[in-house]
Amino acid sequence: MSLTIYVLNGPNLNLLGEREPAIYGTATLADLEKLSQAAAAPFGATVVFRQSNHEGELVDWVQEARRQAAAVVINAGGYTHSSVALHDALKVLTIPVVEVHLSNPGNREDFRHKSLVSPAASGVIAGFGPLGYRLAIEAAVALAAKKKD
Repeated sequence: MSLTIYVLNGPNLNLLGEREPAIYGTATLADLEKLSQAAAAPFGATVVFRQSNHEGELVDWVQEARRQAAAVVINAGGYTHSSVALHDALKVLTIPVVEVHLSNPGNREDFRHKSLVSPAASGVIAGFGPLGYRLAIEAAVALAAKKKD
């Protein structure tokens, strides 16, 4: 299998750059896609970058990643704190999962402190803004390479 990294983005991330820039910054989702592609290129990795506001579509993509990807990077947005279905889909994966957030959920409202994604993830990167996506790609590549050994 070639080194393919799925980067999955959940609800409202299509509004990046407009939605609460004091929290999420001014980078757009397109900016994050370019950043992710650039971060993967030196490793010869391919990024499949997707966003959906629909829980079932995210679950479908996680299931697709089981056969198509070497690792998953996921910013589940609000589903981080509420989606048992996404949690269950991620738990089935035998490939690395890196959870990423632009903001630091631990510094925010109480309901954001619990992640249903984290128990299914190899690691979590949060609070570094767009840099977090680069770090998540690098971590995903490293974890995928380690898994191959």
